[in-house]
Amino acid sequence: MPQSKQESQRRAKANEAAAAKLKQLEAFAEPSEGALTTPDGIAVTDNHGSLRAGTRGPLLAEDFFLRDKLAHFERERIPERVVWARGAGAHGYFELTRPLGEYTSAGFLNDAGVRTPVFVRFSNLTGSQGSADTVRDMRGFAVKFYTREGNWDLVGANMPVFFVQDAMKFPDLVHALKPEPHHGMPQASSAHDTFWDFASLMPESTHALMWLMSDRALPRSWRMMDGFGVHAFRFVNAHGVPHFVKFHWKARLGRHALLQAEARRIAGLDADFLRRDLWDAIEQGCFPEWELALQLIPEAKAASLGFDLLDPTKLVPEELVPPLVVGKLVLNRNPDDFFAESEQVAFHPGRLVPGIEFTGDPLLQGRLMSYTGSQMARLGGPNYAQLPINRPVCPVHAFHRDGAHRTAIGQGAVSYEPSSLATGAEVRVDGGREAPQPHANGVEARTRLRANEFDDHFSQASFFWNSVSPAERDHIVGAFQHELAQVRVPAIRQRVVDNLAHVDSRLARKVAEAVGAAAPDAKAAAGRAGFRELRLKLPIETSPALAMENGNGHGIATRRVAVLVAPGVEVGALRALQQALEEARARCILLAERIGSVATAAGQQLQVDESLCSSASVLFDAVIVPGGAACVEALAANGHAMHFIHEAFKHGKTVCVIGDALKLLEPLGLGDAQAAAAVAGVIVGRNDPPSRVQLVQDFLAALARHRHWTRAHLDRVAA
Repeated sequence: MPQSKQESQRRAKANEAAAAKLKQLEAFAEPSEGALTTPDGIAVTDNHGSLRAGTRGPLLAEDFFLRDKLAHFERERIPERVVWARGAGAHGYFELTRPLGEYTSAGFLNDAGVRTPVFVRFSNLTGSQGSADTVRDMRGFAVKFYTREGNWDLVGANMPVFFVQDAMKFPDLVHALKPEPHHGMPQASSAHDTFWDFASLMPESTHALMWLMSDRALPRSWRMMDGFGVHAFRFVNAHGVPHFVKFHWKARLGRHALLQAEARRIAGLDADFLRRDLWDAIEQGCFPEWELALQLIPEAKAASLGFDLLDPTKLVPEELVPPLVVGKLVLNRNPDDFFAESEQVAFHPGRLVPGIEFTGDPLLQGRLMSYTGSQMARLGGPNYAQLPINRPVCPVHAFHRDGAHRTAIGQGAVSYEPSSLATGAEVRVDGGREAPQPHANGVEARTRLRANEFDDHFSQASFFWNSVSPAERDHIVGAFQHELAQVRVPAIRQRVVDNLAHVDSRLARKVAEAVGAAAPDAKAAAGRAGFRELRLKLPIETSPALAMENGNGHGIATRRVAVLVAPGVEVGALRALQQALEEARARCILLAERIGSVATAAGQQLQVDESLCSSASVLFDAVIVPGGAACVEALAANGHAMHFIHEAFKHGKTVCVIGDALKLLEPLGLGDAQAAAAVAGVIVGRNDPPSRVQLVQDFLAALARHRHWTRAHLDRVAA
């Protein structure tokens, strides 16, 4: 029935009054300047001394300033996340470059060029807030999109697969992975009995274990790792036509990793290594960037992939379904308040906008059930969505009322529907849009069983092993050896190597030999309770896209290059390298025996940034030693400098020696210029001007490769 004129006027008047009230409140909310105040806005007369009965007397109960300050201080900490506790985030935007109207009705995915605000949080799965950034772990990659249709949370990770297939086993996984409860150790590490006991009895975890033991688990930077949505979601277009979709974030700087030895050393030198790297890059204007690529799969094609698309322990090879690049993610602003933003941000995989739906993935379904309760418990109540970092940018019209920490101020008397008394301020009157619902093709009988294809636990683990480079396979072997060496129960070690025999016999044999296990037996697992194996065959043998070395990225921006100097250093060629690195937006850091300056061979003063004794090669991506007889002699006599160079060489980094500095490579058997230049990533230069152009080109090309794994006999290097 049409509204009467009187009713329309009444509603308009009510809306005007609400807008005026809101404007008044916003005026009061403007930041004040001047004297320090309490949270209530009362001026603090003295913030340095408490009120006492005389200069040496007891505190007085009337000092409410002190009581207020202490009461707040005692309640500053909130429960940390059960998992993903250690992390940090940044603001930015997502820009759509290819409209997706044929696949989804989501508004922000239909208009090319539209920039949607985002907040992104990176994190570690395992450790507490006080653990180190660089431990071997899965990394969280969660993106909150503030769209005009509400917030969408893409809660992903830097690995495309997970350890368990069903949410029923997630608490068991976390309990096994966390520090052992009887003594609370080890912190932020999977290298202990309870985790490997669980993993060895859960063959479905094998594929994720291969990723966890690979270089992907030790990113050089959050800016240099890919992200994945992990689960299969569903796009639905305006005509109701569905497509399965897998989400990929592809780092523009490429995929680069730390060595295990580097990661452990960095944890002691700078536990905040990854969060500092993100903060510094944004502060310097080198904004991190990723491409959003989608694997779009018609429902009719899903059955022909060779595995169940709803199994979160499986990935879709890019060679089978090429990812379609549809947009870019840019992070361009650091948080103003770490706690209020990075810690209070609340993600939920079920927070979807129309046009994006969840699927029957059994792990995803369980996550939909658990996240709301977790956020309420951690953030103190049901109104966590009203915190500024979680608040949507679109209008909110809901009937939720009251509760702890409510900040939204409602309008009118109506908190229900249907209603004839509403003014329009309480709830959207145009009906809005339906909340996403799972797309179903009929209802199946109730069961706790999963599809038969979920029993294939090893084929994709073998597929991953066969796809990575020889150097990456060596690192996987080393990671399994290190982790299992910390396991005290021989039977657990044996079960793991028996499981690995299903992946690759050489891998299993190398691991078994190092940890004192018997020869791997692939048949041993078959007799265990609950063990079922199905070996499906993928249409392809390997996927080059899975190899780290095939993801070098674009340019060398933000790479850290160490320059070792001492009195008498020759700077001719160094100046050319510094200029080229600066133009490429890489960072040149000069290190010497002490901070200050050193005299060059020409008598000039060269400013030093850091001291050798307080730094290490693991904090840098490459090393330059400029040369000069006196400089080289001083560095050769400095144990820190020699260890710095040899360690960088052992870790496969680019090492550039100029002129006399070649002498510093003699302990590595590379004192001859021709022999040194033949080693991958070793650049030998001269200080004469004609050779500088080639020197710069060679060094930049080597640095762009990030690592050089073909160097022989690195295990002999004493570093």
